[in-house]
Amino acid sequence: MNRSTQNKTDLELRVIGTIKSSIKSLAQAPKQGTEGGINAWIDLEPFVKDAMFRLKTGEKYVILTWLHKADRSCMQVHPRGNPDNPLTGVFGTRSPNRPNPIGLHEVTLLGVQNNPPRLHVTSLEAIDGTPVLDIKPCLHEPQIK
Repeated sequence: MNRSTQNKTDLELRVIGTIKSSIKSLAQAPKQGTEGGINAWIDLEPFVKDAMFRLKTGEKYVILTWLHKADRSCMQVHPRGNPDNPLTGVFGTRSPNRPNPIGLHEVTLLGVQNNPPRLHVTSLEAIDGTPVLDIKPCLHEPQIK
């Protein structure tokens, strides 16, 4: 199917896991993992267990999440929630409120468990119950801000 005939709604994401965290609400969540992120677990679905092969403790990974509590109708925000900052389109910010609320979280892998499949990570600011979409290695020091 080429792009001209592809239905714009033909997109399928599969949740591969869930964040297990002591952060239970948006009010408790730090703005970034480097600003108070905590050690947390990622409980993975059994169907992705083989994808954990050769993950390395001590290495940095980017966790992609679906920010399920986000306001998808929000298109402009005051960066960092500060009304003194000028109103800015969400594409120019790290606001969780956006049309497709995909979260990016740079973490360090602390441990891997196989049964059930779980990952223990550092510096995670996502709230408990957040769906996980993907995990990717950091190939260089990302500039996620």
